[in-house]
Amino acid sequence: MIAQLHRVALRLAHRLRHRWRRWRGTPLEGVTMIACDLQERVLLVRHSYGPEGWFLPGGGIRRGEVPLQAAVRELREETGCTAEGVQLLGAFEDEVSGSPHTAYIVTCLTADEPRPDRREVVEARFFPTHSLPEPLSPRTKARLAFWRERVNDPGAQGAVD
Repeated sequence: MIAQLHRVALRLAHRLRHRWRRWRGTPLEGVTMIACDLQERVLLVRHSYGPEGWFLPGGGIRRGEVPLQAAVRELREETGCTAEGVQLLGAFEDEVSGSPHTAYIVTCLTADEPRPDRREVVEARFFPTHSLPEPLSPRTKARLAFWRERVNDPGAQGAVD
């Protein structure tokens, strides 16, 4: 019952946050964590709020936090997994709810099985990269393509628009 109330509150907060960002237009910073297990499968989550589909774990950067710290924290909060070998791959410049948004793309390994809290994240699973579930958001697809480029060409540099 408590988890259900929490999910309702998260849906409402998501809508309010969307409207607030559109009204304010304040630049935002966040992280996207691309976590793989020892079998090289990628971790995806389904949220209890927002659009339907599978997403990469991530979220906002808190005041005084650097992107790597935020990515490790978000992975732990959303999935219960511990990050190892954390690396910053680059950044995306896009728009979220009408506000400019910088998304830092971070990658890591984890030996943990995901344990979502069933409030914010209702499901978290590893998937082989050749067999990802649908629907995937366009942002998730773009970030995974960016990651694949960097994995295949470690010398690649720079941000993506």
